[in-house]
Amino acid sequence: MTATVPIIDLSGATEQPTEQVVDAVAQAAEDFGFFQVSNHGIPGEQFEEVWQATRAFFALPTDEKRQILRTKENSRGYYDRELTKNARDLKEVLDLAHVPFPDLPDDDPRNFHRVDGVNQWPDLPGFRETMVGYLQSCDRLGQWLLQAFCRGLGEHADYLREHFGDDHTSFVRMNHYPLTDLLTEAEAATVTDLGDMALHHHSDSGALTLLLQDDVGGLQVEHQGVWVDVEPIPGALVVNTGDMMQVWSNDRYQAALHRVAARTNAARYSLPYFFNPSYTTDYSPLPGSIRAGDHAHYRPINWGDFRQARADGDFADYGAEVQITDFAIS
Repeated sequence: MTATVPIIDLSGATEQPTEQVVDAVAQAAEDFGFFQVSNHGIPGEQFEEVWQATRAFFALPTDEKRQILRTKENSRGYYDRELTKNARDLKEVLDLAHVPFPDLPDDDPRNFHRVDGVNQWPDLPGFRETMVGYLQSCDRLGQWLLQAFCRGLGEHADYLREHFGDDHTSFVRMNHYPLTDLLTEAEAATVTDLGDMALHHHSDSGALTLLLQDDVGGLQVEHQGVWVDVEPIPGALVVNTGDMMQVWSNDRYQAALHRVAARTNAARYSLPYFFNPSYTTDYSPLPGSIRAGDHAHYRPINWGDFRQARADGDFADYGAEVQITDFAIS
């Protein structure tokens, strides 16, 4: 029988995670690395506003979208030649970073990161307000889930909170997976070839990912050597553990490989929110995650350095992609 991704009812996520939720999150993180959450506290009306903003942006003419094109120096903005595992994905994206001080200009030092650069916003009515509101909602849910992950590892709920203050480096990615290549034949000839997937297999580099997906499907997670479909559930969010959480948990929580299969009958949209700490964070196995008779499996990793190397690899083919296994202790 094919396995299914666990579904966890958070009952509104308005209080501290219950023991039942903590146990369910820990079990899903250990066994699957993926789960879906319902009753998470983000209203359906906000999802609908986000979907409207997403479709409005990707419906813009290519030349207009490319006016906010991201660069190697500024990873925030539009891109239509993203790489995963050194192969080009069949998709276009818009990356928008956490905005800790939304009333200040985007280039204010408090809204700027050395890896991220500065948010670039399309000229669409209400777009910025909608997406900043969604970033804030995802931040609240990410902070809540972080408590459950910490408690599941035998630590205090707030053990990692200091790394997720105003300077945390989370961002949302708006994805559009079209049916055919977005690049002209001449443009495609100058860049890395398309692979055979809409998004190639990978694990996420940060702490947690919260994914809002549409009803088209195509997301798959590897479980015990088999690719399992992550079926869309109306109103639910998909949660997966990232490489950083695998390090913090000393390999108890799994950063599962996942991919998006190419579709031939319908375009697909999704919005992953990557919940990541401050770039000053040095992460290594938490004390509570190291079981008796075991040892730390990783030496400390600086998140700023790791993220910069991963961002470079996503932007263009600059060589081997950095992995947490590069920091493993035998």
